[in-house]
Amino acid sequence: MGKPMAKNLLKAGYELTVNDLVEAAVNELVEAGAKRAASNAEVAAASDVVITMVPNSPHVKAAVLGPKGVLEGAKPGMILVDMSSINPIASKEVCAEVEKAGCEMLDAPVSGGEPKAIDGTLAIMVGGKEEVFNKVKDILAVMGSSVTLCGDIGAGNTTKLANQIIVAANIAALGEALVLGKKAGVKPEAIYQAIRGGLAGSTVMDAKAPMMMDGNFKPGFRINLHIKDLTNAIETGHEVGANLPLTTAVMEMMQWLKATGHEMEDHSSLVRYYEFLADTDVRR
Repeated sequence: MGKPMAKNLLKAGYELTVNDLVEAAVNELVEAGAKRAASNAEVAAASDVVITMVPNSPHVKAAVLGPKGVLEGAKPGMILVDMSSINPIASKEVCAEVEKAGCEMLDAPVSGGEPKAIDGTLAIMVGGKEEVFNKVKDILAVMGSSVTLCGDIGAGNTTKLANQIIVAANIAALGEALVLGKKAGVKPEAIYQAIRGGLAGSTVMDAKAPMMMDGNFKPGFRINLHIKDLTNAIETGHEVGANLPLTTAVMEMMQWLKATGHEMEDHSSLVRYYEFLADTDVRR
């Protein structure tokens, strides 16, 4: 995700200094015009705005607060924009340390997967101070077609968790419905075409139904990453006193997929769970 997002910033004329554990990604960005840094601290020392995009809460804490992390090289007034999808409580913890160093932070997770990261049409959900948001909104707009301030720090990741709950439940319901149709003797393609223009139609349906029917589970967003997001949603629900029964049910389906070797597939492979139960498939 980070690499295509960085490429869009370069195309828009921004100067980038980059660092990553994946050397190939750094090399590709350097070839595209970025400057190479040896550490996150070195990136921060060269930057007024630092963007982090890593898998989960522990990785953000290591990248920002750890040895040779962002705060080691940060100058007062620097703005950290963490675009990772993490636990909102962790966002607040990192922000507290960032502010102690005289810097500012936004949490700004994204939705849309790698395809929308490539074409710069991500949905970006932001938490933090409005005055800080306004300073970097134009930068974020290069990477996303929708950039929304949702509230104080942590609100971006809370909104992203809500997004992931809705996406997961939609995909699960879609898989369940197509399998029902197949078992009842109706072609899944006919069901999809008949209902996609009505109330049940959605971006999720249009993106995932063809993948299910083609058996194409090449990842746009992997099962193991969605498991991470639902884990954060369930943990946050426990922390704030919100019961998430649908989320928990879909999590168990995804855990089955992980246990049966499908965790690196696209989350549209949730249909495999229903196909297994019904001893059928929805391929066209």
